[in-house]
Amino acid sequence: MNIPEVFWIVPIASVVALGMALFFFSAMMREEEGTKRMIEIATHVRKGAMAYLKQQYKVVGIVFVVLAIVFAFMAYVLKVQNPWVPFAFLTGGLFSGLSGFFGMKTATYASARTANAARKGLDAGLRVAFRSGAVMGLVVVGLGLLDIALWFLVLSAVYGDQDMSLITITTTMLTFGMGASTQALFARVGGGIYTKAADVGADLVGKVEANIPEDDPRNPATIADNVGDNVGDVAGMGADLYESYCGSILSTAALGATAFALNADMQLRAVIAPMVIAAVGIFLSLIGVFMVRTKEGASMRDLLRSLGLGTNVSAVLIGVASFAILYFLKMENWLGLSFSVVTGLAAGVIIGQATEYYTSQTYRPTHGIAKASETGSATVIIKGIGTGMISTCIPVLTISVAIMLSYLCANGFDMSMNASSISHGLYGIGIAAVGMLSTLGITLATDAYGPIADNAGGNAEMSELGPEVRQRTDALDALGNTTAATGKGFAIGSAALTALALLASYVEEIKIAMIRMVDGGRQFVDAAGNVFDPSKATMPDFMQFFQVTLMNPKVLVGAFIGAMAAFLFCGLTMGAVGRAAQSMVEEVRRQFREIKGILEGKATPDYGRCVEISTRSAQREMIVPSLLAIVIPIVTGLVLGVAGVLGLLVGGLAAGFTLAVFMANAGGAWDNAKKHVEEGNFGGKGSDCHRATIVGDTVGDPFKDTSGPSLNILIKLMSMVSIVMAGLTVAFL
Repeated sequence: MNIPEVFWIVPIASVVALGMALFFFSAMMREEEGTKRMIEIATHVRKGAMAYLKQQYKVVGIVFVVLAIVFAFMAYVLKVQNPWVPFAFLTGGLFSGLSGFFGMKTATYASARTANAARKGLDAGLRVAFRSGAVMGLVVVGLGLLDIALWFLVLSAVYGDQDMSLITITTTMLTFGMGASTQALFARVGGGIYTKAADVGADLVGKVEANIPEDDPRNPATIADNVGDNVGDVAGMGADLYESYCGSILSTAALGATAFALNADMQLRAVIAPMVIAAVGIFLSLIGVFMVRTKEGASMRDLLRSLGLGTNVSAVLIGVASFAILYFLKMENWLGLSFSVVTGLAAGVIIGQATEYYTSQTYRPTHGIAKASETGSATVIIKGIGTGMISTCIPVLTISVAIMLSYLCANGFDMSMNASSISHGLYGIGIAAVGMLSTLGITLATDAYGPIADNAGGNAEMSELGPEVRQRTDALDALGNTTAATGKGFAIGSAALTALALLASYVEEIKIAMIRMVDGGRQFVDAAGNVFDPSKATMPDFMQFFQVTLMNPKVLVGAFIGAMAAFLFCGLTMGAVGRAAQSMVEEVRRQFREIKGILEGKATPDYGRCVEISTRSAQREMIVPSLLAIVIPIVTGLVLGVAGVLGLLVGGLAAGFTLAVFMANAGGAWDNAKKHVEEGNFGGKGSDCHRATIVGDTVGDPFKDTSGPSLNILIKLMSMVSIVMAGLTVAFL
C-alpha cells in the first residue's frame, strides 16, 4: 500500500502538540508557587491526587489484564477475533491513562501558581490557568493522533497487500477504542465518586452546619475536595475526551473504507481524511490558545467572551481549512463533505452556547434558581430539575439537525436509501463528529481550566490571601464552572455523533466476522432459505438478513434494555456518591466533635483521614457500574443477537444522551445559582437563601460531575464492546 505524503502531517502534528504541551508545562513551572503556606497546601493536594491515581491504576490494571487474556483466547483459540485486538486494546487503555495522568500532574502544579499569579492581576491568573489547561488538551490530541498514526503504519505493513486491506485495518484499529473507553469509564466514575464524596461532606457539614466558608482550612474535608477536583474533573475528563477524539476519527475511517470500497485510491483518501483534518485542527487550536487574555476588573461576560474568542476563531479556521483539505485530497463530493464538517463544528458551538445560557450565573435560568431559594431548598431543587429538563431541547434538536444535514450533504441530498447513499451519508455523519472534535486542543483547555481555577481559589482561601486575590480567584472559579458545564455539553454532543458512527461500524465488524467464518467453512442462510454471502452484502442487506425492523421484538427489547442501562448506571453511581458522602459527613462531624479547637483555628484537622475515606470509597464503588457497561452488550449479543445489540445501542444512545445533558446542565445551574447568591444577591453568604442554594448545589454535584459525564462514555463503551465482541455474537447465530 502506498501511503500518500499528506498522511505524514498526522504524526508531525502529534509531535508538535506534545512539544507545545511540554512548552506550556515548562512555562507554568517557571512561575512562582507563592508563599510557604501556598506551597504546603499544593503539596498536600498533589500527593493525595497521585496516591489516588496510583491506586486506581492498580485496580484498572487488573481488569485490563483479565480482559486482554479473554480477547487473546477469542483470537488465538476460538478464532473469532483479529489477533491484533488484545494489543490494540492495551495500547488504547495505556494512552488514555497517560492523557489523564499528564493532565492531572499539570493541574496539581498549576493551582497554587494560578493563585499566586492572581495576586498580580486577573489576566495573569487567567493565562496561567488556561495555558495549564491547554497542556491537557494538547496531550490528549497529541497522544491520540500518535496512537492512530502508529497503528495505521503497523497494520498497513501487515495487511497492505491483502484483499479488503483498508476495511480490515480500520476495523482492527477501532478495537483500541475499547481500551480507551474502558479506562475512561473507570477514571470518570472513580474520580467522580471521589470528588463528590469529599465535596458533599465539605459543603453539608462545613458550610451548612458549621457555617464556615468554602475551602476553609478548618474543614477536614477541604484537602480531599481539592484532590477530587483533580482526579475527577482533570484525570477523568482527559481519559474521557481522549476516547471521544480517537473514536470519532477511527469510526469515520472505517466508514470511509466501506463507503468507497469500489475505488481503491478514493478509499485510501477517505480513510486518511479524518486524520488529516484532526492534524490541521491541532495547529489551528494553538492559534486560539494564544488569543485568550483579558483585562483587570473584567466581568463574567468579558471573561466568557475572552475564552469564546479563542475557541470560536479556531472553529472558524478549521471550518475554512476543511474545504481546502478535502479539495486537496480530491475527495468525491468534497464540497458536500466540507459542509458536513462545518455542520459538526456549528453543532458544537450551538450546544456550547446553549449550555452556557442555562448554566452561567449571568443569565436568567440560573437567576431563577437563585430566586427560588427565597422559599427554601425544596423549590431550588424543583426549579433546577425543571431547568435541566428544558435545557435538553436545544442540544437534542441541534444534534438531530446536524445528523440529517451531515448525512445529506455527504450523499448529495440523495434520499433514495440505496446502499451507496446510506454508506456515503454515514461517512458524512462520522466526519461531522471529527469536525466537532477537531478543535479539541483548545476546547479541552477551556474545560481543564475549570478545576485549576477552583483549586486556585481553595489555595487562596486556605492560605488567607488578601480579599482582592480571593475576588479574582472567585471570578476565575465562576468562569470555570461555566466552562466545565460547556465542556461537558460539548463532550456529550460529540459522543452522540461518534456513537452513531460507531453504530454503522458495528455492522461492518459483523460483516468482517461473517466473512472470516465463511472462509472457515460456515454457511449463513437467510429467512427465505437462501445462502447469504456477506462479502457481497450491503448495509440494507444486513438489516434485512438480521431483521432489524421496529416490528422485531428483539430490536424493541434491546432498545428498552439500552434505555434502562442509562438509568441503572446513573442510579448506581448516584447511590455510590451518596454512600461515600455519608461516610465523609460522619467523619467531618466526628472531627468537629472530638478534636477540640478546630473551629477556633487552634487545632489542625486530620485531612489524611478524609482523603483515605474518599479513596477507599471510590475504588470500591466504581467496579460494579463500570463492569456493567461491558457485561450488558455481551449478554445482549449472546441472547438477542445482532438485532438486539443494534436496539440496545440505539436505546442507550437516545436515553443516555438526553439524560446526560439534563444532569450536566441541572448540576451546573445549581452550582452557579449558589455563586450568584454568594456575590451578594438574595442576602449573600451565610443567609437562608445561601444555605438553600448550597443544598441544591450538593444535589447537583453527582449530577454534573459523576453520573452525567460518565453517560457519554457509557454509550460509546457499549458500542465499542459490541464491536470487539462482534465475532462472538456471530458465532452464536
